[in-house]
Amino acid sequence: MTENTRNRLTAIAIALQALISAKAFAAGAREPGLPQLDIATWPSQLFWLVVLFGVGYLLMAKIVTPRIGAVLEERRQTVDGDLEKARAASADATKIRADYESVLEKARIEAAEFAKQAAMEATKKAEAADAKIAQKLSNKVAKAESKLAEAKTIAMANLNEVAAEAAMAAVSSLAGIKTSSAEARKTASSIATKLAKRETN
Repeated sequence: MTENTRNRLTAIAIALQALISAKAFAAGAREPGLPQLDIATWPSQLFWLVVLFGVGYLLMAKIVTPRIGAVLEERRQTVDGDLEKARAASADATKIRADYESVLEKARIEAAEFAKQAAMEATKKAEAADAKIAQKLSNKVAKAESKLAEAKTIAMANLNEVAAEAAMAAVSSLAGIKTSSAEARKTASSIATKLAKRETN
């Protein structure tokens, strides 16, 4: 049942109820009373009732109801559009968040790789520096050992000569035997060699 049919049935029911009430009142009281209850005025009342109802129905059907429908449709479209925008914004936010997390994870991996490479390079540089320092120290130690050996050799040579001269003087003074400096050096050298071998053993 449409809205128009309902309105018509309602109007007819109201008119019939008014007619029945008026007849019952007229049957119960014959004395003049209210004009709207006078049966003689009913045709004009019914006419104006139909006219006013028709005008009201036309106003509702042609002006008020279409405007209400248009407003409701506009609101529905607005709500649907807002919901669609909200869905799109939510999808964009989800995508942006996923991209952000992906970029952040990539940055973390790159930072870890960079830190690893930096640590490896620092280790290599430290090892190279240690190797250079060790090489320098080794060279210095070798030079020092060489100088020490040279000084030891010189000292031993001087010691042999001093020992040879002391031995010559002692032999000459104690035994009265004169020896040459060459023989004394040879004897002192052989004794020093034997002593060195004993020290090494």
